[in-house]
Order: sequence, then structure tokens, then C-alpha cells
Amino acid sequence: MAFTPVWFITGCSTGLGYALAQRAKERGLRVVATARDVSQLAALAKGAEDQVLTLALDVTKSDQIEAAVAAAREKFGRIDVLVNNAGYGYQSTAEEAVDSEVRAQFDTNVFGLFELTRAVLPTMREQRSGNILNVTSVAGMIGFPGSGFYAASKHAVEGFTDSLRAEVAPLGIGVTGVEPGPFRTDWAGRSLRQTPTRIADYADTVGKRFVATRDMSGKQVGDPVRAADIMIDIANGTSAPRHLPLGAWAVQALVEKLAQRTAEIESLRDLSASADFPAE
Repeated sequence: MAFTPVWFITGCSTGLGYALAQRAKERGLRVVATARDVSQLAALAKGAEDQVLTLALDVTKSDQIEAAVAAAREKFGRIDVLVNNAGYGYQSTAEEAVDSEVRAQFDTNVFGLFELTRAVLPTMREQRSGNILNVTSVAGMIGFPGSGFYAASKHAVEGFTDSLRAEVAPLGIGVTGVEPGPFRTDWAGRSLRQTPTRIADYADTVGKRFVATRDMSGKQVGDPVRAADIMIDIANGTSAPRHLPLGAWAVQALVEKLAQRTAEIESLRDLSASADFPAE
């Protein structure tokens, strides 16, 4: 009998998470689909209860993380791919941000991801195999006006992804940072939290960014279903990449940013190197 991988996916109620769970199911994979409101996942499991397990999971709640991982193992006996997709956007100026909003952002986007990963790693270590896909964003590599705290949360995940990959590669576990650009999901609509700017000095930066985000919602060129298929192909391959930008805009933005960053560092090479003690 052919081996069928088990995918554990967070944030499956809408958007990329739902599309990924649906496509994984359609492609014959075994799926653990999770969301804070499990009732939103009923259609995924209907008629496919042997293949799809739906679970309530708020990644900010330790007891739910433990229970979900245990249920996945009890149902399928293993976890082959973890997709840390749960997360949301928060927009504000740095100056006007609400502390509770910033902390809530990090609890979901960062600390919840960390804890769930820790909970799944013992299973993958035992198997000596697995792939972890951390859904970050282009904002994990580039900071844009008005989304500094969102970018900070995604930059944190990118750093974690680098270190985790170095730690677990010898154990047969791959780790990939998935960096979507604008996709036609609820990110810029229902799911987005904002603290409107009231300071005129930020009207031409953050204010314009808020308008652009609102105007783009529902018109993004990124297709969640196509992205889902790419993620499945990547994770089922023999060597998952460190970075997986999704969408032409994401690729271009990251290539340009990395080129600018490299050029700036090179321009400062001699000055930066002069911080060392003189060679003896």
C-alpha cells in the first residue's frame, strides 16, 4: 500500500488555509484541518471522515495545542507536514499602536507558532522525517509603512525558520518559509485589524497605505488554490527550499529588496570591517 502523508494545517477557516486543506484532501492526502471555530470546517470532512480530521485549535491556547497534536497522532499515527498558517494582519503607525493589539498579534503570529512547532517536533524526530511550512509574508523580509508590528511578527518567524532549519535538517526534517504577496483572501478585509492614524504627519505614508490596502481587498491577483498546489508540491518533494515566495509581485519585491540590501552592505564593507581589533 502506498504511503499517504499526513498534513496538519492551522488557520483553515478561510483563505489560504482552507484552500490548502481542500486541495490536500482532493489530492488524496490525509489532513488534520484546524480552526478556532471547528464548525467552519464541516464541509471539509463531510464524507471523508477517514481521510480528514477537523479540530478546534486556537494557537494561543496551550491546552488546545496539546489536545490537537494528540488527536492527530491518535487518528493517523504520525504528522508528516506541519503548516503554520494561522495568523492575521494589524495595521497602525508605530506611534499610535495599541499595546494590547500588538501583544495579541505576537501571541498568534509568533508565540502560537513557536509552541505548536515544539509540540509537533517530537513526532517528526521520532519519524526522522517531515516538513514544516511557516507561512510568513513578503512582510517577513520587507517592512512597509503602517504594518510595522505585523512585519516584526513575520520577521521573527523568518529568523526562527532559519535557526530551526539548521537544527532539524540532520534529523531528516525540512523547514520552509512561505512568503505570499497579495492574495485574494480575507487578510485585507474581515481578518485585518487596524488602529486608524489621526496624526497628520503620517497621512502621506501610513494613511495612503491604509487606503491602498482597502482598495486592493478582493482584487488581489494571488490565487489561493494555485498557491496551495505549489505548497503541496514543494512539501512532497525531496528537498524543500528555505524560501518560497508566492506570486509574481512577491518574487519581484524580494529580489529587488535583497539586491538593495546586498549593495548597501557591500558599500560599507571597509567601514564595517574596521570595527574589529587590528590584526596582529
